[in-house]
Amino acid sequence: MKGNERVLVFIPAYRCQAQITRVIGQFDAEVQALIDTVIVVDNISPDGTLQAAIDSAVTINSCRFIAWKNDDNYGLGGSHKAAFRYALEEGYEYLVVLHGDDQADIHDLIPAFKKQTHRKVDCLLGARFMKGSRLMGYSRFRTLGNRVYNVLFGLVANRRVYDLGSGLNLYRLDAFKEFYYKKFPDDLTFNYVMLLASFHRKQNVAFFPISWREEDQASNVRLFRQAFKVLGLLGGCLFKGNAFFEEEMRSKVVSSYSGKIVHDKNAHE
Repeated sequence: MKGNERVLVFIPAYRCQAQITRVIGQFDAEVQALIDTVIVVDNISPDGTLQAAIDSAVTINSCRFIAWKNDDNYGLGGSHKAAFRYALEEGYEYLVVLHGDDQADIHDLIPAFKKQTHRKVDCLLGARFMKGSRLMGYSRFRTLGNRVYNVLFGLVANRRVYDLGSGLNLYRLDAFKEFYYKKFPDDLTFNYVMLLASFHRKQNVAFFPISWREEDQASNVRLFRQAFKVLGLLGGCLFKGNAFFEEEMRSKVVSSYSGKIVHDKNAHE
């Protein structure tokens, strides 16, 4: 596929020094043959996350590798916005999101690439809770909570929802040229609002099963506070309609999600 379509794999990373080396290790020859560039976006990690990613990238030889550092801690959603903006400005056609905490496996996307499923949709979203998915080390309590929220979001969106936001997604960038998501939350709820917006904008959204594991990852989610916030977002979408997607949802307004490239390997001339 490489040479016909430009695919950027975006790895958001924060305080995952131990895990990022394993994530970079996922990019074997088969994966590198399918993509154009890997970019690790570090959100001002206080540990050695970005350097660990750079050191691990010695195995990436068939595609470009970029290490990027945000100018501020923008949150997971803010890092997504920085990556979307960079990908669009640089002319990429697809953006793959693979979280840097090594819970998802990029190899789960290979069948979709081979079947060219990504060409038929605007969003191809990894789902932990559909037939064919594999959960390892994930508690029954959290599994139940996620399934309940999937049903609630599905009722509001009038669509079948298999996951609100996993660590592996693909976006066709032509559908995201308009930066309509700038005011969406910069925290972990960014993906939830993005999903609702995709349904609202009549985008073609599809889910695919993924493998998911929890081992040594440190979660940044405070479950109950997060649960109430998600319910608030869902209620806003239900009762406000179009106005919900136009309002400011960020706790801190950021004018530009800026950053800089600190390492660039195998750049195309």
